[in-house]
Amino acid sequence: MTAFVVAGVVLAELVAGAVAAAAAGWTFAEMVDAFVVTNFVIGLSCGIAGFLIAWQRPRNPVGWLLLAAGVAQSGTAAFAPLLDLAARAGWSGPALRTLATVTAYAWPWSIGTFLPLALLMFPEGRLLPGRFWRAAVGLAVLLGPLFALEVGSDPAGLPTAAGPVQPWPVLTGYAQLAPLWTAAELINIAVYLLAVAGLVLRYRRGDEQRRRQLLWLVLALVVVTVMLVPWGLFTAGPILQLLAIALVPGAMTIAVLRHQLLDIRLVLSRTVLYALLTCAVVVAYLGLVAFAGQVLRPGPGIGDSVLATLVIAVGFNPVRVRLQRVVDRALYGDRADPVRALARMGERLRSGGDDPGEVLAAVCEALRLPYAALRRDGTERARHGDPTDSQEVVGLNFQGERVGELAVGARPGQRGLDRADRAALEILAAPLAVAVHATALSESLQRSREQIVAAREEERRRLRRDLHDGLGPVLTGISFQADAAGNLLTSDPEAAADLLIALRAAATEAIADVRRLVHDLRPPALDELGLIEALRRHADQLGVGAPTVAVHAPATLPQLPAAVEVAAYRIAVEALTNAVRHSGGERVDLRIEVDGALEVSVDDDGGRASGWTPGVGLTSMRERAAELGGSVAAGPEPGGGRVAARLPLTGAAS
Repeated sequence: MTAFVVAGVVLAELVAGAVAAAAAGWTFAEMVDAFVVTNFVIGLSCGIAGFLIAWQRPRNPVGWLLLAAGVAQSGTAAFAPLLDLAARAGWSGPALRTLATVTAYAWPWSIGTFLPLALLMFPEGRLLPGRFWRAAVGLAVLLGPLFALEVGSDPAGLPTAAGPVQPWPVLTGYAQLAPLWTAAELINIAVYLLAVAGLVLRYRRGDEQRRRQLLWLVLALVVVTVMLVPWGLFTAGPILQLLAIALVPGAMTIAVLRHQLLDIRLVLSRTVLYALLTCAVVVAYLGLVAFAGQVLRPGPGIGDSVLATLVIAVGFNPVRVRLQRVVDRALYGDRADPVRALARMGERLRSGGDDPGEVLAAVCEALRLPYAALRRDGTERARHGDPTDSQEVVGLNFQGERVGELAVGARPGQRGLDRADRAALEILAAPLAVAVHATALSESLQRSREQIVAAREEERRRLRRDLHDGLGPVLTGISFQADAAGNLLTSDPEAAADLLIALRAAATEAIADVRRLVHDLRPPALDELGLIEALRRHADQLGVGAPTVAVHAPATLPQLPAAVEVAAYRIAVEALTNAVRHSGGERVDLRIEVDGALEVSVDDDGGRASGWTPGVGLTSMRERAAELGGSVAAGPEPGGGRVAARLPLTGAAS
């Protein structure tokens, strides 16, 4: 309700000012010369912007400060024509001086206090921490009455149709206070410089959203600066250039309420670029014309202008390209210089270790992106920033294999990335793919280590259980039986003989258990016969009847690591057993070859009427091969079934 009331005051002032100007018969040119048009537009802009922010963000003081600025600016726009209309109507002196006081003292509060405070608190409505910024607020509060006194206490008064009208109060020593008025002007400049410095600091410390908000205001300030340069350089500059100030409240409103409206970086980039180019062209043209006029002939002529135009035309595009690079680097990062972005990624990797989030942070900083994520196997492994509605995905390929994806979010206001962004990401994707592949290998190695440790502990548990539950009781029984036989040896020889017979049977059983445990650890046949002969013996045992089993192997094998030898034996035995039991064929062939690795294959000519169903045995074979860095391929073939294992000879523990 308060926002509606204050906005209604602004609207009433503007309507009253327009009616009074029409009643007084003012022309548009007269309204411009009296600053009524500029105050009208600036007051309207502040009023609308302040109302929208205060209505939707009532706790943000920026909206209320803009509303106050709208009331002050619109007050001058309203009372200036009212003062002239009252003078034409012959109002009394006190009434005219009252109107003149409101006219003179209203707008300085807007420029001196309300707008600087809004800039200092933009965008969230809080000051930066520290006494320094509270002192800046104190300067802005002090500047309001001082600036108003400078404008309103001038004895020259305000011009009207009936002559000048002096506001209250009038300082008779106004001219002697010139140093005070100069101080007010310097304070005004200092407050605005502090506000700009605060905006720069917020930008450097802010996140993506905060920077977007600030860039809207930066765009407005750039336009205001460009438009007001003639006003500062030439005292007779066009008054309507002050209308550019009305862009500042509008930019604040968009920044607070709708900062994702469009890609503000692109707009700001082009605005800054062509503003700088325009200033450079004007300065270069004037300088060249003056130089040519002094060097070539006493007075400038058309030849000087042609020469200056040709020089500017030749140098325009190189300057534009260089300026575009500078501006784009400030707004879009290093997308035009991927080498620089790669160097930044390298620095972040050195400082951040193996954390992929640090690499993503470097990508976002290099290209000014709000979001980046690494995905592998359909799972997000790391990310930086918050996801956006518009995202693009770049594939990460290593040696022809897709190892992951880099998902990046488009900048707010953009529907997607442009060609320059994609080109930079394609270059950055190569080292990222290497990093992702290295991370995957590291994780795989860690999993293998965990599996090895788990398998070792399971094997120890099995051995302990077999020794404790099997061999332990048998040996204990043997010990008791031996004691009992010794006790009965003289008193009851026949009973002692029976105990000795039972003792021999128990010892035989214990020996069988020991052999079984030893065989499970490492088949004794490998040490007694070697790999090939051990497999031949097993094939002979399986090949009694159908199908027949044939072993094809070289006469001798090189010295094999123990782990490879055991794995090859276990895989071959399991494959032969499966083929004999389930293939339904007439022949099974076992082949062993050495060609940089030990290759073991088992082929059968059966059709497997029940179908090829991988089970625990095939899983066990693959696990044994994977432990050594090898592989197992199994499946039906056109002529039967096949199991092929490849075990590397290097890197295996002997």
